[in-house]
Amino acid sequence: MTSMRGSRQLKMVVYFLTTGLHLLTLPRGSVAEIPNKPSGTVTDLSSTKSAPGDHQIFPDAVKPDLPVFAMNYPRIQVPFEITLWVLLASFARIGFHIYHKVPFWVPEPCLLISIGLMLGAIMHAVHEEPPAMLSYDLFFLYILPPMVLDSGYFMPTRPFFENIGTVLWFAVVGTLWNSIGVGMSLYGVCQIGALEVQDINLQENLLFASIISAVDPVAVLSVFEDVSVNEQLYIVVFGESLFSDAVTVVLYNMFTFVAEMPEVEPVNLFLGVAKFFVVDLGGLAFGLVFGFVASFTTRFTSKVREIEPLFIFMYSYLAYLVAELFNISSIMAIVTCALTMKYYVEENVTQRSCTTIRHVVKMLSSISETLIFFFLGVVTITTEHEWNWGYILFTLLFAFLWRGLGILVLTQIINPFRTIPFNFKDQFMLGYSGLRGAVAFALVFTLPDHIGRNKPFVSTTICLILFTVFIQGISIRPLMEFINVRRTNRNLDTINVEVHSRLMEHAIAGIEDICGQWGHYYWKDKFMKFDNQFLRHILIKDNRAESSIVALYKKLELQSAMEILDIVSGDTSTAPSAGVFKSYSMRSGACLIHVLPHHLLHSPGVPNVVICLAD
Repeated sequence: MTSMRGSRQLKMVVYFLTTGLHLLTLPRGSVAEIPNKPSGTVTDLSSTKSAPGDHQIFPDAVKPDLPVFAMNYPRIQVPFEITLWVLLASFARIGFHIYHKVPFWVPEPCLLISIGLMLGAIMHAVHEEPPAMLSYDLFFLYILPPMVLDSGYFMPTRPFFENIGTVLWFAVVGTLWNSIGVGMSLYGVCQIGALEVQDINLQENLLFASIISAVDPVAVLSVFEDVSVNEQLYIVVFGESLFSDAVTVVLYNMFTFVAEMPEVEPVNLFLGVAKFFVVDLGGLAFGLVFGFVASFTTRFTSKVREIEPLFIFMYSYLAYLVAELFNISSIMAIVTCALTMKYYVEENVTQRSCTTIRHVVKMLSSISETLIFFFLGVVTITTEHEWNWGYILFTLLFAFLWRGLGILVLTQIINPFRTIPFNFKDQFMLGYSGLRGAVAFALVFTLPDHIGRNKPFVSTTICLILFTVFIQGISIRPLMEFINVRRTNRNLDTINVEVHSRLMEHAIAGIEDICGQWGHYYWKDKFMKFDNQFLRHILIKDNRAESSIVALYKKLELQSAMEILDIVSGDTSTAPSAGVFKSYSMRSGACLIHVLPHHLLHSPGVPNVVICLAD
């Protein structure tokens, strides 16, 4: 062993001597070639340290050059993929509307879900995991607010307040009716041993029923607008879908807390009822406060017009976040804030700011709904499900049964108090309009982990959404044509009709006051007087006292002029004829001159009669 070690050391000495002699014999500037190391030698120079200034025998390791091109995909993965998803959805919607007959019969949510299903099938075929992008906080703090803001800001204000009692009746009492009825029925079905769902208790069934009670009739409302359905039916379906979301979220949070309790005591039921009213009324109060603050702030933005839209979005989002901070209804807060801002803020800001606000609100809402429907389609294919078809079929049956019974019973109670009662055709359309959509899917997908059987809840909700969106959404138009639902003649919505309608409202309010009856018109007239005497002086700049009929006349004239402006600026080939402009200018006092810019007045699509009036 000693002789082998000595032989190895001798070979190393010979190797270094040979290398040194070779280097000394080379001329200055020549390239040195190091002879091969003798086999069997092991050199470890890592521990060898050269003195400062000494030249090493071996050259240093080659250092990497400065990279000219490099990739760091993990750093931008999340925003990059979200952008691609939104772009894909936008391209799909463009292609969807190129052939006009497709959107006429097939609602847009059907398209988005179908594309999501195809993407999910591709991802499943290549064994790609779905993007884990949907969480409880992500949905409630970032995705839901734009959707609710859009619904609240674009709600028809006057029809809504004329039917607010009916809207709240169906939204609050109807949602409670469906949640309790479906939940109790499913709990009874769970006692059947053949379905293998005995472990789902009453609290979890009530939680699931509250989730699927949230209606989202996006497809139905678009059809209602196309066929000009009667105003009462449209606003009740619109308002019910909006406020039922608020009620559903309150019930969702309450039943999620109750599901953790091993036993529910009677005092908890009393506290739950009290919490329900406190949460909703608190959201209403927060929305009013932030709406008034936003209106007051926009009084002073005349020198900085570019930040006017920013105040609208920030104050509405603050109302939502502060409501979430105190665990009250954030949906009610942002809806109330949007209604308040629309009434006051639009009189403080410029028309350009109003247009910006409307387009941005629609854009954000569209992106949120697109992401939810896309994700629904992808999750349907790529996620592992628990398909309990017995539980799914009973859920579909009870969802349709209890909604139909609820509409019939609640309508019979509310009809005697309505000026225009709902007939049987209207009641049928109210029941058939109960589609489920983005809110129901997001709530069930973000169920907490302590809910033991959340997989069958997710699978059942997906089946309910697909059935209502595809079957009811596609069949709603031919069904309306078949039963001939009452419609509104929009050609009669002229300024003359509107002015005389307001005149009749003032007359009816006076008659109610004389008779001592406190009806709808009486309270409306009281609010208008309080608004003109106090609120408008505080919240609106340069507020001048004028007749409400005169104010209505000016507002409708400006709205009509802006509609013509949109036509002319968008496509001059489809601009109205000279006769239309002449008729319009005669009944409006030629206010179009003050609205259309000079370059649009002299564009080729504008008739000569308008140019002559302007010049």
